[in-house]
Amino acid sequence: MGAIVFNVTTAALMVMMVNCGLGVVGRDTLRGRPLPWAAVTLAALAVIGVLLQLVWSGAMDVLDADPARSGWWREFTSVFMQNGGLLGGLWNLVTLAAVAALAHWYWGGPLTVGFFLVGVLLPSRLDSLLGLGDGPSTDPRNFAGSSGATYFLGATLALAFLTRTRLPKEIALAAGVPALGLAMWFAQENGHGLVSAYGFALAAAVWAVCRWLGRSAPGQPA
Repeated sequence: MGAIVFNVTTAALMVMMVNCGLGVVGRDTLRGRPLPWAAVTLAALAVIGVLLQLVWSGAMDVLDADPARSGWWREFTSVFMQNGGLLGGLWNLVTLAAVAALAHWYWGGPLTVGFFLVGVLLPSRLDSLLGLGDGPSTDPRNFAGSSGATYFLGATLALAFLTRTRLPKEIALAAGVPALGLAMWFAQENGHGLVSAYGFALAAAVWAVCRWLGRSAPGQPA
């Protein structure tokens, strides 16, 4: 039962973030938008990672983020490997493509890639700084997968939506992303929720700095 609740809340959080992205980009504008090269690049790397796993039995040993093995590249390559089985891997690929496309159309390609990379590097360091973990994970399920960086990126869309709407229902949806994320972390120790809160906070900091400097936030007209 616990696993079912874990999966349902994790999926619900993603649905909320995608809806925030659709709201801030504009559901009726998708057909006329340019090719989101950031999303295509990130999704292509993830697909290549999966294909590599299928044709090379040693891919995980060389490219995952097992803390027992050395290799500076693992922090980056492990993001494009998948270890959640067929359905988990497919979910990760589809959500990465969708979230990255929405982020590209709002934030622009360079900032989308930047947020994604921060989502790869920042959470583990914040966990250590805030004492939310016992050091590097020893759970093999955490050695690979794009979901963490995807949820981090998706949460930036929730912040963007929050700054662009005045409708109570939409405010509740956007603010519900970090709220649900933190609830998932405290109730389930669900890392997807924690990284979503981190992503929301980072986007809020970027937005606040832009406002303080008297500039339009990225993705907003001058």
